[in-house]
Amino acid sequence: MIIYPAIDLLSGQCVRLLQGQYDQVTVYSPDPLAVARQFQAAGATWLHIVDLDAARSGIPVHAELIAAIRRSTGLKVQTGGGIRSLAHARTLLEKAAIERVVLGTAAVRDRSFTEEMLRLYPDRVAIGIDARDGEVSIDGWTRGSGLKTLEFARMMAAVGARLAIFTDISRDGMLTGSATESVRELVERSGLAIIASGGIGSPADIEAVRQTGAAGVIVGKAIYEGKVRLEECWPKE
Repeated sequence: MIIYPAIDLLSGQCVRLLQGQYDQVTVYSPDPLAVARQFQAAGATWLHIVDLDAARSGIPVHAELIAAIRRSTGLKVQTGGGIRSLAHARTLLEKAAIERVVLGTAAVRDRSFTEEMLRLYPDRVAIGIDARDGEVSIDGWTRGSGLKTLEFARMMAAVGARLAIFTDISRDGMLTGSATESVRELVERSGLAIIASGGIGSPADIEAVRQTGAAGVIVGKAIYEGKVRLEECWPKE
């Protein structure tokens, strides 16, 4: 299981939102590149980067910064937030050499674009499944879509998706543990490989996700708050 330390970008800074609320912002660093280098020094091989400005606007606000992080650290990067056009995706995948993009709102609203992305980049697209009370949310977690989590995951698998990132919004930033039962259900019933996100607050929470059979786990606030020491998370030789 891959551990993805998270960097959320808002106005050029490294931040965390509480349950996706843009008025509940904690700034952890004005220098996201320095944070990425710290994760690199701690042994990370991947980063999970979210462009929070783009998630709301659909404009790739931080594409250059994300490219600079990838170029400077050499770490593999998966990134999401407002990727709703082939031009935006190509900027990240081809010009910035990002390994993987995450489609959230676009996967719900624009099936033809999603299917085209899955055809062109079958191993470089993850579907973002961000759920509140079992319903998939869109537009930077500000609206409900009317789609149920498992239903949507299966729809994406049917059109060629291989990987999804599942976030329980109610747990995001709360440090109270992942929604392991929901993660396990998706692992077992969706037909997708699943990366879990939201709620990690301790090494035990990471282990609980590992036991679900998830392909990965995203850890953000727990690292910034000192609840998880990234350098201690890797398997012992």
